[in-house]
Amino acid sequence: MIRLTIDGTVAEVVLDAPDRLNALGPDDLAELDGAYAEAERAGVRALLLRGEGRAFCAGRDISGVDPRTDDVMGYLGELVGPLLRRMSAFPAPTFAVAHGACLGVGLGLLIASDVVYVAETAKIGSPFANLGATLDSGGHALFYERLGAHKTLDLIYTGRLMSGAEAVQSGLFSRVFPADEVLGEARDAAHRASEGATQAFRASKQLVRALRDERLGLWDSLDSENRAQAALCDTDDYREGFAAFQQKRRPAFTGRG
Repeated sequence: MIRLTIDGTVAEVVLDAPDRLNALGPDDLAELDGAYAEAERAGVRALLLRGEGRAFCAGRDISGVDPRTDDVMGYLGELVGPLLRRMSAFPAPTFAVAHGACLGVGLGLLIASDVVYVAETAKIGSPFANLGATLDSGGHALFYERLGAHKTLDLIYTGRLMSGAEAVQSGLFSRVFPADEVLGEARDAAHRASEGATQAFRASKQLVRALRDERLGLWDSLDSENRAQAALCDTDDYREGFAAFQQKRRPAFTGRG
């Protein structure tokens, strides 16, 4: 179900169950967690997540779930939540490609990625009213923060799915591309990031996470930036970046501290 390939300093993680629109069961979540752990151990400097077939991920695989005995907290609280936290904390830039259905846990995987490139054909929203269920995997927070209360509840109540273009125009994700171009664009971006100053990217990732999760104000954020910049002064890439600028050449970053 989950495939991991490592090409130099870039990892590509693939959801590979197109017959079920890459819906995720408990074993799939464990495999996905393991793929991120392996990529981290390999020391990659960028990671790309994508899905095979017509969809990125249609959410939880409920084909064999009995609602009378369903362990919702076991699935969402003990499996999905820790996985999303691991993905968000990955120590290098992460990219995801959204195409087709991106729902439920699939939406959560996108939320936990640093940069999301979206196909025009993507479908993003909350169709769970038809199941008597509610949006999960961080969807409420994403929609409320980017869309506001009224549009969030409109999407939930109606079950309407946004196109990729609308999702990007609404500020949910990064950039939108034609379906036949989005993977190539994301791969190019991941490879460029893998050649950059990884420690500086990691510092920015931590700063953005603090702004989101701790709601830092301007001056607290400024102080955090100053401390991050001071720490970067001791890295090889900081010194290389300054030397390359002064010598009017392209920097050759290693990503090492």
